[in-house]
Amino acid sequence: MLVQILFTVYNILLMYSYLVEFFGAAFFIYVIFATGNPLAIGAALALTILLTSKISGGHINPAVTIAMASAGKLPVSEVLPYCMAQIFGGLTALQLYKRYQL
Repeated sequence: MLVQILFTVYNILLMYSYLVEFFGAAFFIYVIFATGNPLAIGAALALTILLTSKISGGHINPAVTIAMASAGKLPVSEVLPYCMAQIFGGLTALQLYKRYQL
């Protein structure tokens, strides 16, 4: 019973980190599309990494995720879910930018 509860908590925490990567990538890429300003992009990247690093590692980019996995700092089994969350976050940012240009 205790093992099952721990396994459930572990899965919830993993899903939370994927969700954080999704929203972090969506925010960062939306700022890139919406402003194009290098200072705003740098500030958005710094803010995103600051907010997500404790939860999910703050990768935000599939290339960084793959590099961290090849360096041994991220299990290989988590590369695909992280990358999918980041890619879908980027695609969501693109759709938000296309539909609701502020």
